[in-house]
Amino acid sequence: MNVLVIGGSDPSSGAGIQSDIKAFQVLGANCFSVVTAVTAQNSSRFSHVESISAESVGKQLDSILSDFPIHVVTIGMVYDSDIIKKIYSRLKNTKIPIILDPVIESTTQGVLLKFNAISALKKFLIPISHTITPNVSEAEILSGVKIRKQQDLSKAAKILAKLGAKNIIITGHKFEKNRISDFVYQKDRYESISGKKIAGQNHGSGCNFTAALAFSIAQKNDIFTSARFAKQFTYDAIKSAQRLGHGIKITNPIQDQIKFELDSAITHFAELKEIYSFIPECQTNFVFAKSKAKSTGDIVGVSGRIVKAGKRVITAGNLEYGGSRHVATAVLGMQKKFPKIRSAINIRYDESLIKKCAKNKFKIASYDRNTEPESSKARENSSISWGVSRAIKKLSTPPDIIYHKGDFGKEPMIIVFGINPSNVIDKISKIL
Repeated sequence: MNVLVIGGSDPSSGAGIQSDIKAFQVLGANCFSVVTAVTAQNSSRFSHVESISAESVGKQLDSILSDFPIHVVTIGMVYDSDIIKKIYSRLKNTKIPIILDPVIESTTQGVLLKFNAISALKKFLIPISHTITPNVSEAEILSGVKIRKQQDLSKAAKILAKLGAKNIIITGHKFEKNRISDFVYQKDRYESISGKKIAGQNHGSGCNFTAALAFSIAQKNDIFTSARFAKQFTYDAIKSAQRLGHGIKITNPIQDQIKFELDSAITHFAELKEIYSFIPECQTNFVFAKSKAKSTGDIVGVSGRIVKAGKRVITAGNLEYGGSRHVATAVLGMQKKFPKIRSAINIRYDESLIKKCAKNKFKIASYDRNTEPESSKARENSSISWGVSRAIKKLSTPPDIIYHKGDFGKEPMIIVFGINPSNVIDKISKIL
């Protein structure tokens, strides 16, 4: 994936272009950059800013856009009206999604957008943006709405939507105790994505959020899925923030490889042809375990489910350790005998799918839920452990799938196993 970031230079690498490059490297994207301004700042204070000429910004843009295919653009600090107009002239006809973080003031109290340039931002850049990500203070300035209660978020978002942005995310509202949330708005549909508040101040979280959001949008995820991904990425970056200087902590974007691999596989899964027909009534979960997992807390899964929405498949929930019990428990059961098996997904049972598995020479195992002892049925989440243990008891190599044909009130199911999420997707692809 190729990303173009447009913004100011921060020599402390806490925010701006340097922060964007760090985040996209962690996410695995190639990052090209256009510098709009040079600042002098550190973790304690902001002391100077000098804009790059609009002509130079235009030439930087031309050099990148004429050579490299770009999949998503992010815009941060633009500083003045001339730069805004130059960016607009180069991007106004593009079909590349543009993610605008309308930064007005830095965490270290520096002016990142001149007051007389706010109208130009609203006139030229917001209308061509796929998504804008103002924080509460920026949303108040741009919309003219004082955000004092939950309803004000929707009011401000509707005003911003009328300026032309397709999606609005107002970040960092604090209407829940000990929680910090992002308000996501799209065509009268809205959702607040809430997360735990981490004590203390940090530098760079807004840049991290925009980078992760852009990365997910470029993968063609919807805005709500992308916002959840960005929320988690930013939370992890804040949690691992470092005090590198004498002032506030600087965020440290990290990528949990287990979450990253599973997220990529879920995206691939959702894009498979007619995959919606594989989703059972109880919906689907997809998991990936740490090596030598001890409990479901060592296994990443979707905190909600992968669900069918018409002929589409969407992820309703975040990727979290302990996010799955049923499918995660199946992996734990497999790992006791076959430790290399770390990933699994549940899909709808159909006899034709079992035949396709056999045709592809999958190793198939099954168990009969009707023979499960009452003592096992009475213990919460023990049925899957009993079933997997029974299915693999006499096997010397791990099965590709384990299925059962259901029981009273229990839907029949197939679970596809693999050494990692990509291996699971490969197997699913063969039985489509």
